[in-house]
Amino acid sequence: MDRPETSIPQSAVGHPQLKRLIVNADDFGRSRSINEAVVRAHREGVLTSASLMVNEPDCAEAVALARENPALGVGLHLTLLMGHSALPPEKIPGLVNARGEFSNNPVAVGMKYFFRRNLREQLRAEICAQFDRFRATGLVLDHVNGHLHLHLHPVVFNILMEEAEALGIGRMRFTRDCLARSRRMARGRWAYRLSHVLIYDWLSRRAREPLRRRGIRHADITFGLLQDARVDEDYVLKLLPELPPGDSELYSHPSLDKFRHEFDALISPRVKAEISRLGIKLIRYQDL
Repeated sequence: MDRPETSIPQSAVGHPQLKRLIVNADDFGRSRSINEAVVRAHREGVLTSASLMVNEPDCAEAVALARENPALGVGLHLTLLMGHSALPPEKIPGLVNARGEFSNNPVAVGMKYFFRRNLREQLRAEICAQFDRFRATGLVLDHVNGHLHLHLHPVVFNILMEEAEALGIGRMRFTRDCLARSRRMARGRWAYRLSHVLIYDWLSRRAREPLRRRGIRHADITFGLLQDARVDEDYVLKLLPELPPGDSELYSHPSLDKFRHEFDALISPRVKAEISRLGIKLIRYQDL
């Protein structure tokens, strides 16, 4: 595949039809299966970036692999549910249990973080601690996003914007998918897909202006949200001709076990050939 660029190409200037695509893997560092899938999808396929969970069991291995593959853009996958905390439980008792585990209930977590104002400084402390852990890896921060997109939660997003300069946030996932395109590429699960379109359209509209004011760059649209771990070869082959001009992101969850189909899509010769045929440029967030 084309290696990611190190700057915006001159061909992009005055070329409104140019299509550039970030191909990202979430959950890097969560397991050895995911780590191996990420690195192989980058080396053998079309993956350009990955989002690191700094508190999960195989983070150290992921960091070592990232150092061996410097063309892979690595960002922070901020984890405030369904994972482990950076801070000890006694410092954030409202967020985690005695084992330092966040809740696995996304709806309950979202409501709690929104309505319980007394948790906001605990959230701020944990967010900053996760950025500190990422900084300690020595890796360049390619981007920021959140596990289950919690970086766009109104309370979490406000904290990130307040701390953006101190945390070095320069690029962030703009989680907004397109239902019209999704209908042409996949069928079924309409309740899930419609609810997610409505929720993330509102959240992304709310985020757009604060990101612009701070100069935080993002892709124009993010594909994969409405697939819910079903980013397989068939979906990707249907998506590529549908990409709009400009910058897009496709995110996935490749692994060698549970989500093998997503890994297979990222190393598919047919996918690589279609990207080449369509003249799509593969980039990282740092190339925006």
